[in-house]
Amino acid sequence: MCVVLAATQRSMTTMWRLGKWQFLGRTAQRGSVPCMRRVGYGEIMTPHLLTTPIFYVNAAPHLGHVYSALLADVQHRYAALCGRDTRLSTGTDEHGIKVQQAAAALGVNPSNFCTTVSQQFRTMFDTMAISYTDFVRTTEFRHTEAVCHFWKKLDERGYIYKGLYQGWYCTSDEAFLSEDQTVESSDAEGNKIRVSVESGHQVHWMSEENYMFRLSQLGPKLLDWLQTEPIHPAPFLRIVRQWLEEDLPDLSVSRQRNRVSWGIPVPSDPSHTIYVWLDALINYLTVAGYPDHNFTPWGPSIHLLGKDILRFHAIYWPAFLLAAGLPPPKKLLVHSHWTCNGVKMSKSLKNVVDPTECIKQYTRDGLRYFLLRHGSPERDSDFTHHTVRKLLNSELADALGGLLNRCTAHTINPGQCWPYYQCNSEPSAAHNELQGLLGAVKELPGLVDQYMNRFQANKALEAIDSSVRCSNAFFQSQAPWKLFKGDEEDKAWGQSVLYITLESLRLYATLLQPAVPILAKTILDRLGVPDIYRTLKGNVFFAATLGEKYCFQGQTLGSKCGLLYPRLDLD
Repeated sequence: MCVVLAATQRSMTTMWRLGKWQFLGRTAQRGSVPCMRRVGYGEIMTPHLLTTPIFYVNAAPHLGHVYSALLADVQHRYAALCGRDTRLSTGTDEHGIKVQQAAAALGVNPSNFCTTVSQQFRTMFDTMAISYTDFVRTTEFRHTEAVCHFWKKLDERGYIYKGLYQGWYCTSDEAFLSEDQTVESSDAEGNKIRVSVESGHQVHWMSEENYMFRLSQLGPKLLDWLQTEPIHPAPFLRIVRQWLEEDLPDLSVSRQRNRVSWGIPVPSDPSHTIYVWLDALINYLTVAGYPDHNFTPWGPSIHLLGKDILRFHAIYWPAFLLAAGLPPPKKLLVHSHWTCNGVKMSKSLKNVVDPTECIKQYTRDGLRYFLLRHGSPERDSDFTHHTVRKLLNSELADALGGLLNRCTAHTINPGQCWPYYQCNSEPSAAHNELQGLLGAVKELPGLVDQYMNRFQANKALEAIDSSVRCSNAFFQSQAPWKLFKGDEEDKAWGQSVLYITLESLRLYATLLQPAVPILAKTILDRLGVPDIYRTLKGNVFFAATLGEKYCFQGQTLGSKCGLLYPRLDLD
């Protein structure tokens, strides 16, 4: 067995406190074999906060919630894979009239109702291996403290006033809408109603005295913020620019407490409740330590959200922050929705996909892989069980699992170890095929990095799958099982083919860790890869092809793992 690969590795314990990163300690390990050079993929960034939206507790978690959390989790895990310090927060939004009504319908206390549903979200995210570092609830004292302080700051800076609000209000969306954002429609009985253009939910005319936020004064600052192109993908940035071409009316930010009692009272006027969306958005400050006097705005903050709440995050939230004297978010990553068999998911249609049942059928990593690989942030994606099974069979069971099984099989690798690379550099068809494969595979980490930085995990997984298929084709065409029966030169080439295949698998498994952590670990365990070399920071792949002969060569493989992912019945 060769000496463990040499690369300086650091394990670092970090803590986020009061909005600052504090390093509690670090250790370093150094190897002795000069076969690694310190390299890394991805831009080196200061510590940043990555967030999911906090999820409303009026119903149990569904596939859309899981998808939002999963996209954020993959970004968080990938940052760690590149050696960057990140923090991932998620949680539940627990105030507002919808929660008040849902609890009343069940005859339970709103607090107990929120605790029950919030735990369902936490359990689901734990089951899906969402690697959050903070789970915030808007009913927590720390959040109430942050909201009240933020309200006072807006008031002190002259952005809050009391006035009469008249306009359309959508209870289902908990949103105020202009005349242009509504349209006339008919209900199930044929009665004329008015609905939201975006959501299709019914709206009602409302007229009451509320506290108002001077949103109308912040249009120019919001346009300046948009010049930094903070919203991705680009189509959603164009949508926000179109919104800001229109006049921004002032926003009602309170409700009379005799109508909405389940929420945080306005600090100076307990007869009013703070608007649930102002309350909810401040969770991003809560998890960063606000309002402690040592609070400093986080680093390159990234908010991940669904397109249905884009207006709240791209107009209201940066406006609130600017009004309070804080910088707006650095980046908003926006994703589209999932349909089922081409139809919008709906309880009335009984076509809502239950993620718990999907985990039972496809495993946790199977569901993770499908959602990330098949989902596209730019447009709505469709879920069918046939599509799930077909994709998982093709890419996990056949391509990736087949490659692992073939190159670790006792019939091809009876010594159960990494062979020595002994490539003959003389021009030949086989040598040219090898160089073509190496050229493509060595570029894969950089390509994956580009896609991840562009919020395109689906494209990153597509690139990995393409490389896996290239490795399968190379292995099949070179047929090492035949080479091992030939002369010494053939045997040496067969060893080289096997080394390249194993090293390709090590690279693929390393890159797949953010998406499918259990399956990736299974591959790396089978290959006998030490934990300190399951990262992109300070790691080098295909070192033996550069003349560095001791990297993994001769190292024993790990124990058998059976099928990586069993084929699924398409019926």
